[in-house]
Amino acid sequence: MDAALCAFDADGTVTHWNREAERILGWSADEAVGRPGFAGWAVRRADADEVQGRLMAVMDGPGRQVHEFALLRKDGGRVLVRTQSAGVRSVDGKPAGVYCAFSEVHAQIDLERAIALSEALFEDASWGVVLVDVDLRPTVVNAHAARALGGGRTTLLGRPLGELIVQGVEDLEGALQHVLAAGAPPAPAELWVTLRTADGDRRRCWRSGFLRLASPLAEEPVPLGVGWLFQDVTAAKLAAQDADRVRFRSNQLHRASRSAAECEDPMEAATTSLDYALAGFADHALIDLVVGERLVRAAATPSDAPGPCLPVAGGGIPLRYAPGHPALQALDRTGSVRATAGARAAGEWATERRWPADSVHALCVVLRSRGRTLGVVTFLRAAHRTAFERPDAVYAESTADRVAASVDLHRSLAAGKDGYGTDSSRSGV
Repeated sequence: MDAALCAFDADGTVTHWNREAERILGWSADEAVGRPGFAGWAVRRADADEVQGRLMAVMDGPGRQVHEFALLRKDGGRVLVRTQSAGVRSVDGKPAGVYCAFSEVHAQIDLERAIALSEALFEDASWGVVLVDVDLRPTVVNAHAARALGGGRTTLLGRPLGELIVQGVEDLEGALQHVLAAGAPPAPAELWVTLRTADGDRRRCWRSGFLRLASPLAEEPVPLGVGWLFQDVTAAKLAAQDADRVRFRSNQLHRASRSAAECEDPMEAATTSLDYALAGFADHALIDLVVGERLVRAAATPSDAPGPCLPVAGGGIPLRYAPGHPALQALDRTGSVRATAGARAAGEWATERRWPADSVHALCVVLRSRGRTLGVVTFLRAAHRTAFERPDAVYAESTADRVAASVDLHRSLAAGKDGYGTDSSRSGV
C-alpha cells in the first residue's frame, strides 16, 4: 500500500511490516518483524519508552490517536513521521495489539494541505469553483459558483450547462473542450454569458481560469474533467466600456464641431454634426423641422443603405404623424423620447411611424435654440443594436444642441434678418 503499515502484539512485539515502511526507514520486514518494539533500532533508546508507551496506550482506549515521532533510518538518519494508531481486539473483545500507519510528516502535511485547500475552495472561496466532468456537466460546485449560476450546490450537479446559460454557452463549452484536449490556457479568459434566472435573463462577464484534472493514481494520465475557476467582473467591464464610450463620443463631438465650423452652409453643418454622431451610435438620423403647425422632413440618411445625412430634395416633405408619435411627444414635452418595437413586427411598427423599415429602436430629441423649438431630430437603430438608454439620450441631446444652432442660423440667413420668421418656428415651453 501507499501508506507505511506496522502492527504490534499485546506485548509490543512487531508482527507486521510492509514495503512502504521499509522504503521510509530502510529496515526490511525480515529485520523488523519479531523485534520488541522500536527501541535501539527504529527509535533512540532515550526516546523508546515514551514512543512505545504512546503507541501502546491506544490499545486500551477507543478510536484512533495521532502522534508525531522522530524515527531512525537504517543508515542512521532521522525522519519525522506522523502516525495514526488504533487498538486491535481479539475474538473475545480483549486487547490484542496495535495497528499503526505512518508517513513522513512533510508528505503528510502536503496531503493535508491539498485536502484543506480543496475543502476551502469548495466552501469559503471568494470566487466560483466548478468541477466539470468529461461530459461537460458540473460534478462539484462551491457556494460562490452556485450563487453566480443561480442554483443550489446540489441542484446544479449533472445538468447540462445549456440549461443554466442562455447565451455564451458555446464559448464556455469550447474552452472546456480545449482544456480537455490540449491543457490549460496560458492566461485567464473573459467570457460574456447570459444566465436564465427566476427574475429574468442576466448578462454577466466572468474572468475564467481552467485546469485539466487527471488521476494521480493511474500509470498514464486519465482525464477526470476540468477545474473551472471564475470571478464576476461585470461591473468593472461595464465601467470600462462606459468610459471608452464617453471618450469616443466626446471625441466625435469635438470632431463634429471642427468640421461644422468649416461648412459655409449652416444646414450642411447640421447634417455634418449628425454624420459624426451616427458612428457607432445609430443607423439612421432624421431632421424634422416645424413649419407653421406641421413638421416637415428637412434632412435624412438613406432608408435602404448606409449613407450620409442629406437635405431632402425639393425643399422638404410635410409629415402626417399620427397622434402619440414619438416625435410629437418630444415636441410636447420639450425633451427626449425613447421608443422601441418590443414584441411587435419591426417593419409594421416602423412603417406606421414613417421611419425606415429596419428601424426597431428610436430616440427623438427636440431641437431648441434661443428659447424656441425648431423641430425634432430622430435617431433610429436596427435590430442588431440594443435599445436606447438614458446615457444615449444625453449624447443625442448634446448633438441636437449643435444641430439646432446650425438650423437656427440657416433660418436666420434664409429670412434675411437676425431672427425667426413668424411662420417658420414654434414657440416652446
